[in-house]
Amino acid sequence: MRRLAPSHIVNITSVAARTGSPGEYVAYAATKAALDALTVGLARELAPQRIHVNAVSPGTIDTTIHARAGEPDRPARVAQRIPMQRPGQPEEIANAVAWLVSPEASYITATILEATGGL
Repeated sequence: MRRLAPSHIVNITSVAARTGSPGEYVAYAATKAALDALTVGLARELAPQRIHVNAVSPGTIDTTIHARAGEPDRPARVAQRIPMQRPGQPEEIANAVAWLVSPEASYITATILEATGGL
């Protein structure tokens, strides 16, 4: 059955999939790397059905997750390692997702869009 309009799946992965997060979140990084692989594999399988599968791969984002994990100052602490010298904001990730599902991204699939401030 053919779809009348394209559909979209956007996974949220992490730059940790590429960097490995040694000493901090190795298991987390491994699961995000698996999600990157799933994104690309599904995209290639589902493209003929007009289903776009992409991912947004954030770097450090200034959210409450760090405080809940016992590291409320982590975004500020790691900002010095980020070329843009600041953590990202949740709205910036939401904007990336919105773009991926917009008509402007109609030829984009199997893409891991990094939103990392230059990492």
